[in-house]
Amino acid sequence: MKNWIKKDITKDQVKELCQTYAIDSLTASIFARREITKGNEILFYLEDDLRFLHNPFLFNQMEDAVDRILDAKDEGEKVLIFGDRDVDGITSTTILYEYLKSIGIDVTFKVPMGDEAYGMNIETIDEFAANYGTLIITVDCGIANGPEIAHATELGIDVIVTDHHNPPEVLPENAIIINPKVETSGYPFHEISGCAVAFKLIQALRYASLDYYKEEICLLNACKSENGYRIDCVKLYNNLVKDRITIDAITEGLKISDTKLIEFLKGQSIFTWDDKETKKTLKEIFGTGVEFNTFEIRNEIAKIIPAVANLSLDQLNEKSKIARYNQSNSSLLDGFVNIYISYFHAVSNKAFSKDEQQELQLVGLAALADVMPLQNENRIFVNYALKMMNGGKIRRGLLELLSRLNLLNKRISATDLSWTLIPAINATGRLGQPELSIQILLEEDPNKRNEIADKIIALNTERKALVNIATELTGYNAEMSYKKLSNLCLVVEKNIHRGVIGLISARLTQKYRVPAITITCVDDTTAIGSMRSLRGLECTQFLSQFAELFSNYGGHSKAAGFSLPSSNLSELQRRIETSANQIVLENDSEDDLVIDAELPPSYIKPDLFKLVDLFEPYGENNSTLTFMTKNLKIIGYQIVGKTEKQHLKLNLDSGEHKIPVMYWGAADKINNEFKVGDSINIVYNVERNVFNGMETLQLIALDVQK
Repeated sequence: MKNWIKKDITKDQVKELCQTYAIDSLTASIFARREITKGNEILFYLEDDLRFLHNPFLFNQMEDAVDRILDAKDEGEKVLIFGDRDVDGITSTTILYEYLKSIGIDVTFKVPMGDEAYGMNIETIDEFAANYGTLIITVDCGIANGPEIAHATELGIDVIVTDHHNPPEVLPENAIIINPKVETSGYPFHEISGCAVAFKLIQALRYASLDYYKEEICLLNACKSENGYRIDCVKLYNNLVKDRITIDAITEGLKISDTKLIEFLKGQSIFTWDDKETKKTLKEIFGTGVEFNTFEIRNEIAKIIPAVANLSLDQLNEKSKIARYNQSNSSLLDGFVNIYISYFHAVSNKAFSKDEQQELQLVGLAALADVMPLQNENRIFVNYALKMMNGGKIRRGLLELLSRLNLLNKRISATDLSWTLIPAINATGRLGQPELSIQILLEEDPNKRNEIADKIIALNTERKALVNIATELTGYNAEMSYKKLSNLCLVVEKNIHRGVIGLISARLTQKYRVPAITITCVDDTTAIGSMRSLRGLECTQFLSQFAELFSNYGGHSKAAGFSLPSSNLSELQRRIETSANQIVLENDSEDDLVIDAELPPSYIKPDLFKLVDLFEPYGENNSTLTFMTKNLKIIGYQIVGKTEKQHLKLNLDSGEHKIPVMYWGAADKINNEFKVGDSINIVYNVERNVFNGMETLQLIALDVQK
């Protein structure tokens, strides 16, 4: 018996959201139930423009990374990108290699091949040094490679770490570190992929190619106020607000030397919105003896954004989307700041949009592949990728793979990518040939891409067979381990392929609803393991208690990996089993059906797709919308499927429409729990059913009560 849970919300909550964000009451009620009520959260559901992505210079060391790379370019240095073998590492390596090569840098890349371990290794560093290399940039790895980075430093090689894995207690020394999970990173959102971090670096490098890199810009406005006059100044540096001052409640004849204005404006380009009115007001305040060297930027912005040409700053504030989501903004100048940043983004987009269209498809893939929470800017990454793919602008390499996976000529969803394309790309890394995926993404010859695509699909088929073999080999021991430990499932099986141990752990986690660890042996001297977790147990934190047994380990809260000498394996197994007794897991909510909204029968029609699409993409931390409807009459059914557990297809009458419902694995319920003619209450998801190019609405039943 499943628990139907519909959280109580108030009319006032819904009303406030409707008024503030101009949304309907049903959408507002879903936001309220999901506790998505802050402007900086709602923004990423209602907006998908790239200008809402966070500024890459929010990373405290981003400017250092940019300057070091530009020095390498100017000096003709050799640069090595060191990546990982999974989708995140493959996409990170691809986009950074592509960009650095495009600006004339002598760049190569390295990802783990065959049975090579994850992360930087001494051999590659030595080989790079012998080839007179001087700069290594890691992508999707490096944060746990302190010893290797120290070795590179000794050889005169600088290292920039771009990563997103949980950092160790002691960070690598003598490296520039760009990692949102580092406490001092400065970045406002911690849960982006390694590819997103690499993309942020590329964005920053592109900004550095423009005139305003490291230039201080001041936006200034002076106007009359209730108390006399008001002067607002905002200082921008790399398009970030770095400082601001307000001079308020002043009278005519004020001495400028009695204010902080001269020091604040010194050495900067000063932009105004209405230069004539601003200078007039400044003369009224300070007299005619003070000259301000200002430039009205409104006409320049209007060339790119014509709608703002005749707007005052008051009107800009009223129309500003950014201001709508940031209710703490109080200054009249905030609308000016917002439109300036939007203008700068539009200029940048005009120059770089073609390349970003290609890169962001891979950034979106990486977010799904690494199971990043589909919140904040991850929603923009994934939605933009889907927009490009569904708009016929599919990146080379992806096009050939999507064709073979039968995903062309249909509406591609995040789920399609997660279940088909991502496993195919991952298969190359799991089976020791990640260079194939990088090659297909970089290759310009379509014939060669087609040849590589065939190889990748063949590897994916092989990967599926290896998973089936591994599932068979680990099944009994997994069952025994779960019964013995109850809070953890631990499997040690020396005869399974190293590339599928993460998949086996994921399957065991889903089957038993407890964290799972799968370990195999690479050779006689080395064992490797993969952990997947849920219900509140953090992987890297759990593994840290065995750190002295590992050669290396690292990862995320829900997924991690490790390697160790085979001689330590029995001790590791003993200690994990002992530690399992101390594990405290959160209550399993698998039987809880959390309902987003109760819909009257009249709402179940194709218009419902607009609401469902608004909350796309679905995935980690953003589950598919779940609805409840009462009193729907069963008017027919079919038993479908040839498997042992057959499925039920119901036809329901809403009074206005006939509604098809799929109820997976529920064929035994008809004529037992309910029958034709009964009225039922149903909890369900909404799905598109596509047949012969026609798209119709279908419900997926999660539970039914007579």
